[in-house]
Amino acid sequence: MLVLESFPVGTLGCNCSLLYDSETKEALVVDPGNDAAFLLEKIKSKNLKVRKLIHTHAHFDHIGQSNTIRRATNATLHLHQGDLFLYEALAEQGSLFGISVDTDIDAVDSWLENEEQIGFSGESKGLLQVLHTPGHTPGSCSFYCDALESPVLFSGDTLFANSIGRTDLPGGDQGKLLKSIHQRILPLPEETTCIPGHGPNTTLYKEKRNNPFLRVRF
Repeated sequence: MLVLESFPVGTLGCNCSLLYDSETKEALVVDPGNDAAFLLEKIKSKNLKVRKLIHTHAHFDHIGQSNTIRRATNATLHLHQGDLFLYEALAEQGSLFGISVDTDIDAVDSWLENEEQIGFSGESKGLLQVLHTPGHTPGSCSFYCDALESPVLFSGDTLFANSIGRTDLPGGDQGKLLKSIHQRILPLPEETTCIPGHGPNTTLYKEKRNNPFLRVRF
């Protein structure tokens, strides 16, 4: 049985998600965040075998200590190439906020592509579908999962409950963000639960009707 657990981690309370098989204990981590000790203890307590670390984007609060987690778990690290400039500037991101992040980073294992299917391994059935949703950052991605009892979207910092991601940081573009939401997120089933990068969950049904930022149409 596939299990999903989400919880805030790190300095800015990034929502980290564990998606794992309760029998084999194979797991994916979406947005590991920047508190490796906390996450590694949770992984250990569940006896999980983390196969992949998947990132919605490369801001420090989502990827700040992923290399530490990668080395401890032997997982692979995945990111969209559009955020390479942010990944390479991870140390500078941390210093701007006075936050501890990995300063020794390794190359990304593979670049995420729009509509790519992600499973525990190359041979396993796809559990997540990659949706490239630029705007918050050039490489921002959302991940759609229909392998659970009801569909789930990990929207990162693209779509929040009653809000959208900020676009005033390097690489941000509000027009692109809104276009991403309208073209790649809102067509998903309305019953989809949205797990944003921060804050409470929502549903696409609620956001279509209540989100004041989605009145601009494309």
